[in-house]
Amino acid sequence: MPARPLSDETLHLIDAVRSALAHRSDVDERTMFGCYCFFVDGKLCIGVKGDDLLVRLPPERHGVLQEMENTRELSPGGGMKGYFWVEPNGYTTRAQWTYWLEEALAYNPLAKATPPRKAKAKTNARAPVTTKKAPATKKPAGPATTAATAQKKHSIFEADD
Repeated sequence: MPARPLSDETLHLIDAVRSALAHRSDVDERTMFGCYCFFVDGKLCIGVKGDDLLVRLPPERHGVLQEMENTRELSPGGGMKGYFWVEPNGYTTRAQWTYWLEEALAYNPLAKATPPRKAKAKTNARAPVTTKKAPATKKPAGPATTAATAQKKHSIFEADD
């Protein structure tokens, strides 16, 4: 069955995440479980599904984060500690957007990478998932660019002007 096309809102959010991560050379993009995911250094960091943002954060902060407004656990049963959906009202301002991206990127070096899966027998093997490497961009001279300092205007922040 062919995949359904993504809505304009979803494509817009994917583009915003891609723009925020454009300064990094270690970003891969792939789909996983109906979610468009951004892997940083080989580890799931941020995802987009519909108009929700998926962020991977420290599992030890799970209790505090689940109490925050406009967030919900990826797995309410508790099996996926540290993974949260952020609803649109939780990232509409530049400050909110920056908070979630910086939190996910700060945790990424500490996160454990998912071990590679063993190859299945050829009779049951599915087509390999293609990955898309984010285009490398030249770093500007001067201080390092971070998600917080990258002030590229994106229309998801129209309410922020």
